[in-house]
Amino acid sequence: MKKTLLTVITAIAVIAAAYAKAPKSHDAAVSRGLTTFTSLVKQMELNYVDSIDVEQSFKAAIEAFLANTDPYTEYYDSDEQETIHKMTTGDLGYGGIGSYLLQRDSSTYISAPMEGAPAARAGLKAGDRLLRVDTIDVSLRGVEGVTKVLRGEPGTTVEVTVQRPFTTDSIITFNIEREKLAQPSVPYAAVLPDGTGYIQLTSFIDKSPDEVEAALRKFKEDPRFRSVVLDLRGNGGGLLESAVDIVGFFVPKGTEVLHTKGRGNRSERTYKTTRTPLLPDIPLAVLIDGGSASASEITAGSLQDLDRAVLVGSRSFGKGLVQSTLQMPYDALLKVTTAKYYIPSGRLIQAIDYSHRNPDGSVGRVPDSLTNVYKTLHGREVRDGGGLTPDVEVEWEKLDRLVYNIVRDNWAFDYATRYAAEHQTIPPAEEFEITDEIFADFKKSIDPERFKYDKVCEEMMKDLRETAEHEGYLNDETREQLDVLAKLLTHNLDHDLDQKRQAISTYLGEEIASRYYYDRGKIIQSLRNDPGLDKAREILNSPEEMQRLLTGKGKK
Repeated sequence: MKKTLLTVITAIAVIAAAYAKAPKSHDAAVSRGLTTFTSLVKQMELNYVDSIDVEQSFKAAIEAFLANTDPYTEYYDSDEQETIHKMTTGDLGYGGIGSYLLQRDSSTYISAPMEGAPAARAGLKAGDRLLRVDTIDVSLRGVEGVTKVLRGEPGTTVEVTVQRPFTTDSIITFNIEREKLAQPSVPYAAVLPDGTGYIQLTSFIDKSPDEVEAALRKFKEDPRFRSVVLDLRGNGGGLLESAVDIVGFFVPKGTEVLHTKGRGNRSERTYKTTRTPLLPDIPLAVLIDGGSASASEITAGSLQDLDRAVLVGSRSFGKGLVQSTLQMPYDALLKVTTAKYYIPSGRLIQAIDYSHRNPDGSVGRVPDSLTNVYKTLHGREVRDGGGLTPDVEVEWEKLDRLVYNIVRDNWAFDYATRYAAEHQTIPPAEEFEITDEIFADFKKSIDPERFKYDKVCEEMMKDLRETAEHEGYLNDETREQLDVLAKLLTHNLDHDLDQKRQAISTYLGEEIASRYYYDRGKIIQSLRNDPGLDKAREILNSPEEMQRLLTGKGKK
């Protein structure tokens, strides 16, 4: 590692020196740098005392060169092609059994089989500990090692042996035929009881427009259907073209969605919708948050600029850059930022200017005071820079320390596994609830001696005693009063669990529902206590409020 690092540092130092002495001509500087680096590599190969890991050194040098651009410009060698393929198609690019894995301690467990995939059809369940794959002992292998042996050619059979908790015959072997796997970008879509058609879109791949269209057409067959919520929370984006196609379901054919500008005319392009809209007049709300980026922001931002949808949630990420993939020698790919995109109002929502770095090399977000005002189709004011600001903001519930530890340390996961072993069925995911009986049973499953969580009040009391002593206030009287206060603030696990019951029940309900209804059940449970969806439905069910938000006129 030290040899590789030395090589890279030396290379970068020489190139930097070459640039410093080079003529002002950019082309001349590039030529001089390339010549210098080629010479350096040859001299190191001929003269360095030890052998050099050439492939690793070149990869590190490439990464160092790209580090001065932006985090979206990346180099993928031939072994990393499947990453790009998955990003654009959702196709995992290999044969497998279709299951998410979880590493705990030194072992790997089934976290959740994918609905309809070979693992689910064969009978693998969440909580199963993997012991053997064919003849290979994987009982102490991590997720990466287990994944490698589970993958194979589609159509081949793999023998998987697991240890199943909470059952008498705990060692079970399955023969599973591998299949080519693909992840949908719409894991859940349904018409809710009030007539709201809800679509969760998790990425923008080449199949996303077809998946969204299929959901919308199915909605139209439901007599209750009267509005749409498109959920883009946590959607980091993907294909620009898919975003334009999805916008086309809701706006007139030929509507400009965005235009791009790069260094030359080749990167300047205008994107318009090309299809006849499926639902041009249906009331529409889009959910966004800090995880909504890139193609998500194109979709949400253009619908906001066109006054076609109400944005609900919190400010989006702020990525206004476009990447293209360029073929490189030896089957490598370069994903490079080639342009910036501008949505219908003319604004660029990029939050970070990577071309202007601080002296230490860091970059910061564009301050709100430096953003500019633009106008939507109907004259509403919107701003550039810093992502998209929703029309209606929602304050998301912060993850409590207690709840975080319940999830992190798998208390909810283990209880759901046991519950599923003891209950053959549960009501439909839409109806299942964490009753008083279930919650009481869950509390009993937690061992206070093993349950670790930050006891904030007790830590603050400790700090207060230390501060009082340091500043000379800790005498017999204050010590007595602090003892009384400490007794009142001593944590009681049973009390703390009851205080956070609603948040805990949400996660617990998701885990249990997923044992019977897979990811779909988890999503359905999560939507039962979702302030963003609740606010969107409230707005959609009020024509007057929708009109006020989309025109900026009327009573608040």
